Amino acid sequence: MDAGEAMRLNRALTKMSKLYRAARARRLAALGLHPGQDVLLWHLAQERDGMTISELAARLGVEQPTATRSLARLEKSGYFRREPVATDRRQVRIVLLDRGHALLPAVERAWSELAEEAMGQVSAPDREIAIGALEQAIANLRRIIGDDVLTEE
Repeated sequence: MDAGEAMRLNRALTKMSKLYRAARARRLAALGLHPGQDVLLWHLAQERDGMTISELAARLGVEQPTATRSLARLEKSGYFRREPVATDRRQVRIVLLDRGHALLPAVERAWSELAEEAMGQVSAPDREIAIGALEQAIANLRRIIGDDVLTEE
């Protein structure tokens, strides 16, 4: 890849990332959420019995203190409850409440609508090619810098 093409790729990825994040933040704000809280709620919803903060942090690809701060912001809204872990008094399980489950369809709809609006003019086969190319680039970059950097949003 020559320098001109590399610069074009860099500019496109940077602009896409900034615009997509801003559009996502607006949609989440309409639901009363901040970026990242949507993914956190979604992961909690995948486990009926909840998960510990360390399990959640691992799923999110963040450190435990980061997950704890994110949970503190959501806790005020009553989306989950904390339950003690019987086998380890130092840990608690985070269990999504009905209020949190009720919000998930709107979150998933916001994700789908944004993706559709962003890629609406792109054919389904070209979408698959674009997603595949991005996933391959991500895998290549992970080999260069390691898996522990930006594992999840």
